[in-house]
Amino acid sequence: MTTRPLRDAFHLPARDTSVAVARARVLDKLREWCVDEESSADAQLLMSELFTNAVRHTDSEKVSCELWVIGVRLRLEVADEGSGSEQIRTAACTGSAPPSEDEDGESGRGLLLVSVLADDWGVRPAHRGGAQENTGHAVWAELECHRTFGSDPASGPAPTPRPRPH
Repeated sequence: MTTRPLRDAFHLPARDTSVAVARARVLDKLREWCVDEESSADAQLLMSELFTNAVRHTDSEKVSCELWVIGVRLRLEVADEGSGSEQIRTAACTGSAPPSEDEDGESGRGLLLVSVLADDWGVRPAHRGGAQENTGHAVWAELECHRTFGSDPASGPAPTPRPRPH
């Protein structure tokens, strides 16, 4: 049985209050796509961390998000518009604290969590418009996901109801 890739994309204002909106959107889509609770919880936490980094470490006006389920892989991607401090952005993307951050500071912990939850993650230039507009970064994370297809995850796709005889 082959499954078609599932994709959702959305944009939100680059504000702290948008983090909860992004998490809720991810949960709604993953429920619609029959992704199990554990994978959905991990994806929500990943989205929260990636979105928070885009808000805190850039001067973006909006943040773009994508969610993919391809087979047993789930991919989240969060892109900012750039225009943040390159030193802070680089530290955020590598998971290290910027030089002015003390040892007990929280900077960089979000992507440390991403590296623990995700099977793979990385940073790439955001693809938008022409070369002059390509100043942002897209941070992505992938993990394995399981689909439930109904109340019993082991049951596979729900059977198609048969018409009743008259």
